[in-house]
Amino acid sequence: MHESTDTASEHPAATMPADAVVPGPDAAAEAEPRDVMEYDVVAVGAGPAGLAFAIRMKQLDPSLSVCVIEKSSTIGAHILSGAVIETGPLDALLPGWRDNPPPVCVDATEDEFWYFTKSGGHRFPVVPPGMRNHGNVIVSLGAMCAWLAPQAEALGVEIYPGFAAAETLHADDGTVIGVRIGDMGVARDGSRKPGYAAGIDIHARVTVLAEGARGHLTKRLVKRFDLDAESDPQAYSIGIKELWQLPEGRGTPGRILHSLGWPADTQTYGGSFMYHLDRDRVAIGFVSGLDYRDPMYAPYEAFQQWKHHPVIKPLLEGGSILSTGARAIVTGGWQSLPKVEMPGALLIGDTAGLLNVPKIKGTHQAMRSGMMAAEHLVAGALAPSGFDARLRGSEVMAELHGVRNIKPGFKKGLWMGLANAAWETVTAGRSPWTLAVKADWSSLDRLDEVTPPKRDYITRDLAPRDRLAGVYFAATEHDEDQPVHLVVQDTSICVTRCVEEYGNPCTRFCPAGVYEIVDDAAADTGKRLQINAANCVHCKTCDIKDPYEIITWVTPEGGAGPNYQNL
Repeated sequence: MHESTDTASEHPAATMPADAVVPGPDAAAEAEPRDVMEYDVVAVGAGPAGLAFAIRMKQLDPSLSVCVIEKSSTIGAHILSGAVIETGPLDALLPGWRDNPPPVCVDATEDEFWYFTKSGGHRFPVVPPGMRNHGNVIVSLGAMCAWLAPQAEALGVEIYPGFAAAETLHADDGTVIGVRIGDMGVARDGSRKPGYAAGIDIHARVTVLAEGARGHLTKRLVKRFDLDAESDPQAYSIGIKELWQLPEGRGTPGRILHSLGWPADTQTYGGSFMYHLDRDRVAIGFVSGLDYRDPMYAPYEAFQQWKHHPVIKPLLEGGSILSTGARAIVTGGWQSLPKVEMPGALLIGDTAGLLNVPKIKGTHQAMRSGMMAAEHLVAGALAPSGFDARLRGSEVMAELHGVRNIKPGFKKGLWMGLANAAWETVTAGRSPWTLAVKADWSSLDRLDEVTPPKRDYITRDLAPRDRLAGVYFAATEHDEDQPVHLVVQDTSICVTRCVEEYGNPCTRFCPAGVYEIVDDAAADTGKRLQINAANCVHCKTCDIKDPYEIITWVTPEGGAGPNYQNL
C-alpha cells in the first residue's frame, strides 16, 4: 500500500466459518421494531432495467405504487458501461426523448476494428456485423440513468438513492415479500454507534431484482430457489474504464474503435473500446474475460499497458484523466440464463444475464426486459408466474440464442475463437450444438502445473499509473468504521494453499488494491490477508474469480462506494 494515498484503509480480513452462509441480522436486530413502507412493486437497482421497468409500470397503470431503491449515493454513481446503445427500446419507452436527450449523447459515425500486436497491428477491412454501430448513440450510462430518474419520478415513481437492500424478506412459505434496507451506524466490531438507525423494511406484492451483474441478493435467491438447476453457470468479464479530456481539437465525436489481441495473449479473452464523445472527451476501456487461466494475469495492469499501444498513446498524451471505474460484465448468455421468476419476485437486465457479448451491448436488452416485466405484471394482476416463459419466447432471448456459441468458442484460443465466431455469424447461430459455459472460478491453472507467460506491464507514462490512483479517480468513499463488506470464509487458505497453488491471484484480479498479503509476526505463517475495504469499487470480481469460492461480497452502508462521473 502507498501510505500517502488517503483512500486506502487497512482492515484485517473479515472471516466466518467455512460452512457458513452470509450472515443476516443478529437476534437483537431481528427482534427490534422496524419502520415498514408498503408498495405494489419495489425494484432493486436504478440502472436502465430498473428505471425502464418503473417508467413502463406507471405508464400502463398510474394507480400502482412503484418504488425504486438504489445503493449508490446518487442515481448513476455506480453505473459504468461502454456505452454504445441501440435506441429501439428507448424510442418505444420515451418516443420524444431526442428532443431532450441525455447530457452525454453522441451519434455513432465510424467504426474501426483492430488486431493489436505490441508494436502495431492490423485494422480489419470489415467490421463484424454485431459491432457496426450506424444508428446507435454513444452515451454515459450513468448520466443517462440520472436523466431517466426524474422522468420516472414525474410519473409518480418513488426513487430512493442511498438505500442499500441488505436482504430479501420472505413469507412463511418462502415467497419474497420485499427487502430490508441495511442498518446505518454499525461499527466495524458490530456495535452500534451514536448515529445508529435500523434499516426499514420495504414490503411489496412483487420485488423486481435489477441489481446488475452478480447482484448479491440475486446470488442468494438463485441458490434458495434453485433457479440455475437447468442452466450452465453464469460467466463474467471485468471491464475497466477511464474518461479522458483530450487536448483541444484531438477528439473525433462519434468515432468508435474496438481491438483484440495485445496485451492479452492468445489464450486470454480480452479486448478494448475507445469511444469519442463531445468536447474532446474520450471513453476508453479494456475488458478481460474472467475465465482466464493464467494466475499471474492482472486485468488493471493489462489495461494500463494497452494505453501505451502506438495507436492509442499519441491520442492520450497531453490529456488528463477525469474519472475511472470497473465493473463485472455478465457474459454467460443464452445457456447461462437462470429461471427468472420465483414466488413474489422477478429478475431483469444484467441480473438475469442478458448482455449480448459479440455486440458488447446490454442496455437495450436490459430495457427490453424491464419493459416486458412491467407489461407482464400489469396484464397479470402483479403475478410473476409466466414471466420466465414470456422472456424465453421473446426477441431478447432470440438475440442471445443466435450468438450463444461465440464467447464460449474462445475457450480454445483466439484464432479458433475467431474462426468459430465467423462460422456462427455466417450461419446466424443455427449450429446444431450449444457450447458449454463453465464457472470462472474453476478456470485458473495451478502454478505447479504450468509456467505462466512472462508479463512486463508498462504503466509508467500515462495516468493513473497504479490502482490506488485509479481508486482516487473513482471517488470511492466508505465509512472506515463499518463492518468489512468482503467476507472471507477461511483466511488461512490465503496464506497457505493459495500462495503455493495460485500465488494469491486476488492481489492481481482486484482492480482497486483491496486485497494484500502483508507480513505479520503474530500470525502462524508470518503473513496475513489484509482487506482494504474502503478502496472497493463494487465490481464483484473477487466474488466471481476467487478459485476457492470463499470470498463473498455483501453490501456496505447505503451511499457508500464509487461516485462515477459520466462513466
